[in-house]
Amino acid sequence: MAPIPTPQAEPEDSPEAYVGLDQAGAERRARERGWSTVRSLPPGAIITMEYRQGRLNFEVKDGLVVRAWKG
Repeated sequence: MAPIPTPQAEPEDSPEAYVGLDQAGAERRARERGWSTVRSLPPGAIITMEYRQGRLNFEVKDGLVVRAWKG
């Protein structure tokens, strides 16, 4: 049996710091800070609720991040 891999630590970064930024700038900043996956979604998007370590989610309205959360 193969060993279970140890997940990488998430960046020490606050999702709230992205609220109010433009979408492209927020995505670029998140990748530069080490988030392995960055997902931008429109308000009310239907998404699965599984938690993915290293993923940062953005809710984007009119080109601006209005909400950000891990997973």
